[in-house]
Amino acid sequence: MKFAIMAGHDDREPGNMANGLREADLMLELRHIVALKLRQLGHEVVEDGQRGVNKPLSDALRVAAGVELAVELHTNASDSPAAQGVEIVAPAKRRPLAQKMAQRIAEIIKSPTRRSLGWYSPEQHRIDRGWKNPAAMVRAGGMIVEVFFQSNPRELANYRAKYWLVADAIATCLHEESLAKASPPSSPL
Repeated sequence: MKFAIMAGHDDREPGNMANGLREADLMLELRHIVALKLRQLGHEVVEDGQRGVNKPLSDALRVAAGVELAVELHTNASDSPAAQGVEIVAPAKRRPLAQKMAQRIAEIIKSPTRRSLGWYSPEQHRIDRGWKNPAAMVRAGGMIVEVFFQSNPRELANYRAKYWLVADAIATCLHEESLAKASPPSSPL
């Protein structure tokens, strides 16, 4: 299966700036590791830039157009440093994958899943953000993984201590999804 793994935001718009770190930098590192792990599992992977480079959303959408599944990595933030949890904005057809991935990430960083067991419906995400349309990556069939709340010092520390495990969980879920797509459904006896 061919995947696109993208880091949310870019140098011009770095996303969250909580706890002295830039969201774009944290997710660039995660993007590289997830892509590496997927390649080790035998998948073709494209990224939205070379190592250390994070291109704007318009470029990421062009990359996403040529793959079977695109995943954009983000951190969440809130005015409350107690906000926590993992959530993944994904089309309804990706709901089971989103829930499985959110649960695995949550177990690693010792955080709850949010919304519907980690799945955040594109329509609710649009409403919550006050947008006219759902997020562009989701309209393109991709997933937006809100890995943790960067504004929560405990979640940030847990993530930073275990980001390789988080990357492995994301890559493993995507690999398992590709195996499920490749296996023909079993017929009843």
